[in-house]
Amino acid sequence: MIYWPAIQPSAGAPANLDAINGGCLRDKMPCAAYAGVRDQLRALAARQKEGGWEGFVVITGTPAWAARAPSGCERPQTAPANRMPRSDALPAYRRLVHDVLSAAREEGATLRYWAPWNEPNHPYSSSPQRAAPCGALQPSVSAGPYVQVANALRRALRAAPGDQRYVLGEVAVMVRRLSVTTTVNEFLDALPARLVCRARAWTQHTYIGGEDVLDDVDARLARKGCGDMPIWMTETGAGAPRTATARSGGRAAELRGCRSVHRILREWYRDPRITAAVQYTLREDDVFPTGLVTTGLARAYPALHEWQQWGLRARERPEDAPPRTARCG
Repeated sequence: MIYWPAIQPSAGAPANLDAINGGCLRDKMPCAAYAGVRDQLRALAARQKEGGWEGFVVITGTPAWAARAPSGCERPQTAPANRMPRSDALPAYRRLVHDVLSAAREEGATLRYWAPWNEPNHPYSSSPQRAAPCGALQPSVSAGPYVQVANALRRALRAAPGDQRYVLGEVAVMVRRLSVTTTVNEFLDALPARLVCRARAWTQHTYIGGEDVLDDVDARLARKGCGDMPIWMTETGAGAPRTATARSGGRAAELRGCRSVHRILREWYRDPRITAAVQYTLREDDVFPTGLVTTGLARAYPALHEWQQWGLRARERPEDAPPRTARCG
């Protein structure tokens, strides 16, 4: 995750990829500070030497100097970081991509896959979602700025040495029309077929117990002429039912969540459209409580053991047989 405002707060200086990051999960112990993006690239390079690791970059957040002006239907306290970059800030966006790729080469890491923006159908990442006057029936306006950013990413990757691919989506599961969000169907319908079909994959966020939008996504990709495009579930997990709520139900609920993870991973494994699934996150995030270990790192949730039997040395190749039973000990 490249959070742009944190590393380039001023337009007069390039992005500082060595900027100290105060620590994961909003500075909560026992995580410590680290040397930002460059430290992450060093860690990735070390893992890639072992084999089996790919780099996947998602850019999010707009510095105040690059953000669009307020417009349309916005939530109270919307900040510049929640708005998409202006058109005249896209050269700076391309420079950011160039600088991150250059740093990766210096550290010996490969960043093969890139997403132009995180959750462009959600107001935290892209505001406004609908035109004024505010209302759920107003047209969505989120696809236009996203397409501009995606094309800027394409140009930056094409100009750089190496083999880099872009993916599209990273969309939150939104199925109801609301005044401040855009549904998955609306967003995908509004994207140009040429841009979509050249992407390496469509990337979707789907949590255990949430809405299933796979068939809708598949149908829309097919109508655009790219029905054979892989779909990656780049955020998934089991835990609390809603953002910013605590887990409930104790150990029994944790075990149910683990068994649900097993069922959905087996279902996705049998589905030829889905070629990747990514747990979000390892450490519990108190705002998005779907982690695999507690915030204080004192205890693992049962779902950790389930993920361990699906990945890395447990199943080194995609064609390896999936685990037959849930591992929720």
